[in-house]
Amino acid sequence: MPFTETGLPGLVVFEPIVFEDSRGYFYESYNEQTFAKQGIKSRFVQDNQSSSSYGVIRGLHYQLNPHGQTKLVRVLSGTILDIAVDIRKDSPTYGKVYGIELSAENKKQLYIPVGFAHGFSVLSEKAEVLYKCDSFYHKESEGGILYNDPALAIDWKIPADKAIVSEKDIKLPTLADCKNNYQFEGALAYGKA
Repeated sequence: MPFTETGLPGLVVFEPIVFEDSRGYFYESYNEQTFAKQGIKSRFVQDNQSSSSYGVIRGLHYQLNPHGQTKLVRVLSGTILDIAVDIRKDSPTYGKVYGIELSAENKKQLYIPVGFAHGFSVLSEKAEVLYKCDSFYHKESEGGILYNDPALAIDWKIPADKAIVSEKDIKLPTLADCKNNYQFEGALAYGKA
């Protein structure tokens, strides 16, 4: 199967099957039936794409319920360190961080269910990131956690003097102080059924 568990309930790495020949390659970056066989029932309604240069750190972001977003993140060009933090109260992995390098070359994707904060850092000269969401953007529900919260101790793989972080992200609260209305609902928490 092209899915790998991460140790954080509901957070899964998807590695599509790639067909290569002398012309190049082909793969299905998303197939609803393939994901449904894994028990993932998310219905994606919005695609977001960003372009960033080396050293950019975006995050850690989420939307509060009932506007929480499940995301499927992939990289179109370059390499990022993709980060997910479990913020579901009563989760056995609450406050745990998972990081994975996603790149145009490795074609891996990270499926991030509702109840996780998400962010990434750009490790290549530039990177284009595309992610699918199962809920629409809702400004009033924006939430976030400070990217360098000491309690999370995330290594973004970017030297401090090279980090480029938005003014908005620098002002985010720590995990201990963030606004959060997520509850852990069991081991099989693959989005909205």
